[in-house]
Amino acid sequence: MSRTEPDLLYSEEEEALRAAVRDLLTDHCDPAGVIARAESDTPHDRALWKSLTEGMGLAGLLVPEGLGGQGASHREAAVVLEELGRAVAPVPYLASAVVATEALLECGDRELLGRLASGRTVGVLAVGLHLAPGGALPAVRLEDGQLHGEVTGVADAAAADVLLVPAQDGGLYAVEADAATVSPHTSLDLTRPLATVTLTGAEGRRLGDAEPAVRRALRSAAGLLASEQLGLADWALTETVRYLKERKQFNRAVGGFQALKHRLAHLWLEVVSLRAAARAAADALTTGQDTDLTVAVAQSYAGPVAVHAAEEALQLHGGIGMTWEHPVHLCLKRAKADSIAYGTAGAHRSAVAGFVDLQAP
Repeated sequence: MSRTEPDLLYSEEEEALRAAVRDLLTDHCDPAGVIARAESDTPHDRALWKSLTEGMGLAGLLVPEGLGGQGASHREAAVVLEELGRAVAPVPYLASAVVATEALLECGDRELLGRLASGRTVGVLAVGLHLAPGGALPAVRLEDGQLHGEVTGVADAAAADVLLVPAQDGGLYAVEADAATVSPHTSLDLTRPLATVTLTGAEGRRLGDAEPAVRRALRSAAGLLASEQLGLADWALTETVRYLKERKQFNRAVGGFQALKHRLAHLWLEVVSLRAAARAAADALTTGQDTDLTVAVAQSYAGPVAVHAAEEALQLHGGIGMTWEHPVHLCLKRAKADSIAYGTAGAHRSAVAGFVDLQAP
C-alpha cells in the first residue's frame, strides 16, 4: 500500500464544526462560571455536557452510525478538543467520548457504545491519567466472579456512570459506578478532577480482552490530547497578544516593546509547530498510517509548548494574571496536568527513539 502525506489542513466541515462548538462554549462556558464551578463540590458541568452531547451529538463522533454514533473521525474529534481546550471546559469528553469509546470499539460492545454515543451515559476507563500507551497496565483481582482492588489517579471518575476496569485475568469489565467507591484527590487541575476507584466485591460484565482495548484507547487519548493542548496554547497566545496591544506603559502599548515582540514571535512559532504535530496525529489516527510514531512525536512536543504558552501568558499579563479572577491560571493548571497525562514528553521521546531504532548510548 502506498503511503500518502498527512493532511494538516482543516476542511470546511471541520471549520463549521469548530464555529458551532465555539459559539456554544462562548454562551455556556464563560471563564467566571468555570472558576466558580471548580471551587464547588460539582466541578463537572452537566448542563454543558448535555448541550454538547444530546444537543450536538458530539459524544458519538467516533462511533459508527450503525451503532448509534455520528460515524465521523478522529479529525473531527480533534477539532472539538481544541475548542474544549481553549475554554478549559469541565466536561468528561476526552475520558468518555474518546478513551472509553475507543476501548469499547475494540471490544465491540454495541450496547455500551450506543449508551456512550448518546451522551446519556458517561464511561471512564479505570486507569491512571499518567499511564502512557506502552506503560505497564494496572489490573484488579478477580475472585469468584467479583472484582477487588483499587486504581489511583483516574480522571473524571466522579462523573462516570460506568467504569471500564482491567482485571488480572486479562479481561476488561464494565462496572456500574455505584458499585465502586470513588474517592476524590486534591487535583492541580480542578476542571479535570482525579480520584481513586476502589472495588470490594463489585460485579462486572466482561467486555473483551483488556490489553488491546486499553492500548488502543490510550494511543487515541495521547494523540487527541495534543489537540486539547493546542487549544490551550493558542488561547494563551491570542489572549496575551490582545492584552499587550491594549496595556500601556510610558504612554506606549506594551506590545510594542522589542523584547516582548521577540518572546511572542518565538511562542507563535512553537504554537504553529504544535498545530502541525496535533493535526498530523489526528490524521494518523484517522488513516491508520504511522499512527504510533506520529502520536509519539506529537506528545513529545505538545506538553512543553502548552506549558510554556500558559507560563508566558501568566507572566506577560502582569499583576492581573496573578489574580484568581483571571482565567489564565485555569489554562496553566490544565497545561501542567496535561503534560503528564498519557505519558510525559520524555516517555514519548523514548518511544520515538525506539520506533526509528535510535537508541540512546
